[in-house]
Amino acid sequence: MPLKSFINYLRPHFLNMTVSILIKFTGSIMDLFLPWILAYMIDHVVPGKSTSKILLWGGIMLVCSVVAVVTNITANRMANRVAADTTKQIRYDLFRKSSYLSSRQLDEFTIPSLISRLTSDTYNVHNMVGKMQRLGIRAPILLLGGIIMTLTLDPVLTLVLLAVIPFITGIVYIISKKGIPLYNGLQVSIDKLVRIMRENISGVRIIKALSKTDYEKVRFSAINNEVAAKEKQVGLLMAVSDPVMNLFLNVGITCVILAGAYRVNEGLAGPGTIIAFLSYFTIILNAMLSITRIFVLYSKGIASYKRIDQILSTPKDLTLCSRNYEDNGCHIAFENVSFSYHKNQYGLKHVSFCLKKGETLGIIGATGSGKSSIIRLLMRFYDADEGTVRIDGLDIKCIPEEELYTKFGVVFQNDVLFADTIAENIDFGRGISKDKIFRSSSLAQAHEFIDSLDDGWEHELTIRGTNLSGGQKQRILISRALAGDPEILILDDSSSALDYKTDARLRSSISQNYQNTTTVIIAQRVSSIKHANLILVLDDGEIIGSGTHNELMDACPVYKEISQSQMGVSPV
Repeated sequence: MPLKSFINYLRPHFLNMTVSILIKFTGSIMDLFLPWILAYMIDHVVPGKSTSKILLWGGIMLVCSVVAVVTNITANRMANRVAADTTKQIRYDLFRKSSYLSSRQLDEFTIPSLISRLTSDTYNVHNMVGKMQRLGIRAPILLLGGIIMTLTLDPVLTLVLLAVIPFITGIVYIISKKGIPLYNGLQVSIDKLVRIMRENISGVRIIKALSKTDYEKVRFSAINNEVAAKEKQVGLLMAVSDPVMNLFLNVGITCVILAGAYRVNEGLAGPGTIIAFLSYFTIILNAMLSITRIFVLYSKGIASYKRIDQILSTPKDLTLCSRNYEDNGCHIAFENVSFSYHKNQYGLKHVSFCLKKGETLGIIGATGSGKSSIIRLLMRFYDADEGTVRIDGLDIKCIPEEELYTKFGVVFQNDVLFADTIAENIDFGRGISKDKIFRSSSLAQAHEFIDSLDDGWEHELTIRGTNLSGGQKQRILISRALAGDPEILILDDSSSALDYKTDARLRSSISQNYQNTTTVIIAQRVSSIKHANLILVLDDGEIIGSGTHNELMDACPVYKEISQSQMGVSPV
């Protein structure tokens, strides 16, 4: 229920909103009294030619004006504060929820859509909350108050005015009903725009290198035109409101003037009453226009909040199961595991292996063979469709996330460095001591190039570490994985940019200093995994060979072919 959850965000601010409404109500009443006082002065005070009374009522008008200005400014400031605080909490909860979405849910929502919801959608909600307090309170008070005040002045002229209200109400209803679906469609197109912009910014180097700038311009132009067309469609609908409402209200005011002229001529109304009536009509006109803008803002805001609530109300995908323990003697075990990303074609089929504590698993295979899928299942980014993944005999579905993830030190294939110092990128907010940071970077063979930098560990990296070479980035990432003394170390093609000598030193230092750490290495090089206790050869999600290097050289033609193509001869 989006409306109910939205009210829950407003609930902590109900006191401030109540005070703001009372202040806004006071200011609006002051505005409504001004034309009435003016009419009274023109029709009753001025004809009496009493200077003291004129000054008295003039002073009352001045006080009303000052009170109206001060109260409206105060109420607007309070409304803006409530809008800012409410949106801040919504944005925080949305970011937090996005951080805990499963990988499958992230695939469904997409990253660009989450970015759009965190930015443009929360901005629309901010506008709605702020303006609804400012215009949403003031406009109805001025509308109803203006009608009541005109009734006290001349009921007949008020009936002329009220005749146009049903037409205006119908227009507001139709526009708001059609506007919300259009704004929903617009936000979906903005999601696509964000995605394409994100792809272009991230891949600007490869786009230039392959001379695909013109192609990307065409691709961007297509989605840009789609967004512009939907914005135009929404704009045309909303643009109808003001002119049509002005038409009805101007017809109404013309009728009032004509009827007023006859009533003044017959002595049924005074000139001050007609002047006050025109003032009230202007107030009512502006109130109706404000109400139209409120419906526009509401249409955008509620459409955006529905998109936000889709994320906030998404149930937890990876639930915790009851304890499922089996003493199989393995530190890591895959038991007949099958998995598919989209539930239509298996990416892994009947994968089984057992790895004891301190052993090393090497995984090799062609691109798309399912190597990284094994890592994603082991870390429970996804749940297997069939079979069981165990750590120390316990089904990982029974291990709480905060406990599970502390077991791992991981370097992914396309991992990320942040715009911060080298030391902070290794620490990553975990409060790791400097000694451990220095030790892990030394074991990762990163200390040599770090020491050569003028500012050493305090060297500032750019976003994604673009001021480092590929090999330097990989060594920093491996340092980060080692710094937490992980129980399980995962290296997903993390040494592809290292030369053979550095790669050999890295593997040697890990095996000597992390003897109790179980290691999983995904590699394209046979040299990176040939000393592993167990090597899996994958093809199309299936294990076509498993064993040690020497066993696979004898029993697996695919592995033997890869080894000989890389090393020239069969290594011993």
